[in-house]
Amino acid sequence: VQLVESGGGSVQAGGSLRLSCAASLYTYSRYTTAWFRQVPGNEREGVAIIDVYGSTSYADSVKGRFTISRDNAKNTLYLQMNSLKPEDTAMYYCAAKLGWTSSLLPRSYSYWGQGTQVTVSS
Repeated sequence: VQLVESGGGSVQAGGSLRLSCAASLYTYSRYTTAWFRQVPGNEREGVAIIDVYGSTSYADSVKGRFTISRDNAKNTLYLQMNSLKPEDTAMYYCAAKLGWTSSLLPRSYSYWGQGTQVTVSS
């Protein structure tokens, strides 16, 4: 099982980035997938989740700015990030769990990518 993120980079505040996560998961549509982020010294926090039914949920800090989506035919998860703020600077990780969950707790997920860095300057 492999999850590979891409799309990170450096942008100015107010800018946009689109993260992608390609998964080598059999029957990808049966997995709940999510994005997390982590700043050194802090705990990993949940950003957004899209479950097996396509329902989405977001952390309050990103509501209205970030959009999570997935393409089951391509085994790929996305995170469109708009109106980026310096406090969005972090390493972003995608994660997957077989079956349904509504949890944005890291311990709920079995599979993780290696992360992609997002840096937002003011």
